[in-house]
This record gives sequence, C-alpha cells and structure tokens, in this order.
Amino acid sequence: MALLRLILNIIWLFVAGFWLAVGYVIAGVICCVLIVTIPFGVASFRMASYAIWPFGRDLVRRPGSGGGSTFLNIIWLIVAGWWLTIGHIATAIGLAVTIIGIPMAWASLKMIPVALAPFGNEIVSSGHPREPWQF
Repeated sequence: MALLRLILNIIWLFVAGFWLAVGYVIAGVICCVLIVTIPFGVASFRMASYAIWPFGRDLVRRPGSGGGSTFLNIIWLIVAGWWLTIGHIATAIGLAVTIIGIPMAWASLKMIPVALAPFGNEIVSSGHPREPWQF
C-alpha cells in the first residue's frame, strides 16, 4: 500500500501537484506581503504541502475550532479560496479524461474543502487518523 501511495504521489507531482502547490504558494506570498493577512499566508503554505503530496493524507476537522476559524474561512473564501477551488476543479476535469488520471482527479476534488476552508481543519496521515478529543 505504501508503494502504491508513493507511485501515485510521484505521478501526481508531475501531472498536477507542482502547479497546484505553486498556486497555493503564490496565494501565501501575497497574503504574507500584506501584514494583516499573515495567518492566511501560513495556512496557504500548509495547504501547498498537502497539494504537492496528497496520497496517504486526509483532511479532518480540528476539535475545538469555532467562530474564529469560521470568520477567517469567510475572509479566505473571498480573498483566495474561490480561485484555488476553480483550479482544483479544472485540474480534476483535465485529469479525469484518462483512466489513469481518475485517481488523480479524485485527489484534486478531495482538496476542495481545504481550498475553501483551511482554518479549523488539519491534514493528518491516512494511516493514523487523529483521535477525537476526550472530555
């Protein structure tokens, strides 16, 4: 299973991952230039690492995230989330043309939630899902 993930990640890197990660890095640089939006830049850089190597990792909701992350996600959606999502959709359509590209298209579609709402979510290894907080 680990070998399959490695192969899929290497193929992904060449067909889509590099360019999607560049999109996230550009968004992160723009956000970091504007001092007030540095948290958005940091989130964008975190998402770039997910976009470049997605197989074997999943997006989960961070326990305890609340109104603050919702507010930041709304601002993110207006500033950068919508065009990153369009990039994921366009990439998925292009990849789904071939049978080999279908898993890659699915990976691109799987990244849409993090492109729309990076705050209050975290990226975890698929083999070791994060345990929910115990109260």
